[in-house]
Amino acid sequence: MANFDLIVIGSGPGGQRAALQGAKAGKKVAVIEEDAAVGGACLYVGTIPSKSFRESVYRYSLGSKGALGQETAAAKGKKEELLEALPDMQRLLRRRDRVVSSESQIIFDQLKRNNVTVFHGRAKVVSATSVEVTSRKGVEIINGSYIIVAVGSSPVCAPHLKVDGKFVHNSDTILSLKKLPDSLAVLGAGIIGCEYASMFSMAGTQVTLVDRRPEILASVDREIVNHLVERFVHLGMEMVLSAETTQLEIRQEKPKKKSAAKGKKKKPAKTKAPAGKESVRVHLADGRKIDADVILIAAGRQGNTEGLGLKEVGVELDDRGLVKVDSNFRTKIPTIFAVGDVIGSPALAATGMEQGRIATCRAFNIDDSTMPKLFPYGIYTIPEISMVGMTEEELVAKKIDFVAGRARYRELARGQIVGDRWGLLKILVDKKTLKLHGVHIMGDNAADLIHIGQAVMDFGGDVNYFIRTVFNYPTLAEAYKTAAFHAVNQIKGTTRTK
Repeated sequence: MANFDLIVIGSGPGGQRAALQGAKAGKKVAVIEEDAAVGGACLYVGTIPSKSFRESVYRYSLGSKGALGQETAAAKGKKEELLEALPDMQRLLRRRDRVVSSESQIIFDQLKRNNVTVFHGRAKVVSATSVEVTSRKGVEIINGSYIIVAVGSSPVCAPHLKVDGKFVHNSDTILSLKKLPDSLAVLGAGIIGCEYASMFSMAGTQVTLVDRRPEILASVDREIVNHLVERFVHLGMEMVLSAETTQLEIRQEKPKKKSAAKGKKKKPAKTKAPAGKESVRVHLADGRKIDADVILIAAGRQGNTEGLGLKEVGVELDDRGLVKVDSNFRTKIPTIFAVGDVIGSPALAATGMEQGRIATCRAFNIDDSTMPKLFPYGIYTIPEISMVGMTEEELVAKKIDFVAGRARYRELARGQIVGDRWGLLKILVDKKTLKLHGVHIMGDNAADLIHIGQAVMDFGGDVNYFIRTVFNYPTLAEAYKTAAFHAVNQIKGTTRTK
């Protein structure tokens, strides 16, 4: 029976950082990973594969008639031309395979270099300080002073919308497609649904985005969402909102009969007639029907806690299998912590990493680190979105007096160079203090650019920082200066608000 200071269940972003923090502090650490290689779902079916696929699609689009600044064949209604342009799916996935392989090796080397012991097997918590590991070698019990659960989450699917891995997929299986479908229906217009909808649409697939809610991306600033919807429509995407899916029907088209040549009697066929093309029909509650080659279900996620033994030892779970924790990521059992997607919102790889580090610090009283209240969101649609702080809608609801300073990529030299005429950077500025309440960006490199605004907000700076700062030229970062002047001029009453 092996003994450790810390046992981490799961080797995704949260688990990795928890383990490494423990090892750096001189603790004896074990990581239990069910799969044959470390990295977790984030590396193999989640964040890394999807963003690698996005990058390939994006680069393909820049070199095709679907380039950012141009109208696509879908937008013009030229279906035949569009289908001829569909790129090879396996070619688009080569980047994913290369990145996943490289990242897996990097994670393995990090754990090994820091003397973290890795067990490959299924974990089950059997007490507040013991975990049972079932592997090909058999069953063994390992003990630890503390346990951190970082097992992640999995896609949720309603019983009447069953994933079959052929016609009906979720976010874990969609990149197993052998070729790009001619048509795709995405059921769910949250972050994952919108990301994949934009990727496949940009690649040339005819996409229909369906959601039971009346709007997409409800937590995102509405002006940004409206620009994104405009972009989606420009790409030829169809959007069906306030629509509940009631049934999926696999259909087979009847093959077209070939007419016999004149003057010749057609001989009876000796072989079975070829089957027609199969597709899926989506039935909506209002009677509408949508036909597509492939369905992607993106209807939320649930914690990977089934069979983990947490309930049996007293850890509380909610109805989605998510672990309930306090502000230090500690469960009701003082020696058991949980981090990452398995504890729910915000369910970001970036926040999971920091949660893992802080949980280890809390367990061993290493320092007084706390989870920052201010952190960015990145939504990897095409174009991408990133935001930090409050939205316009939240500021209005709180009756905060502010102005919105805007900068459009098309007005920046760099925006013209990269061909992004859709991009927008918006800063929300307090009229009295000139402090920033929020930054919202849609366009090229949004997820990178957001950190400039995040840093200024975090250190208590105001809009004058951007006005007095020299930015490299030509860059997209100059948008901050443009937006700052726009905001200040509004406060002075010398410019329009839009």
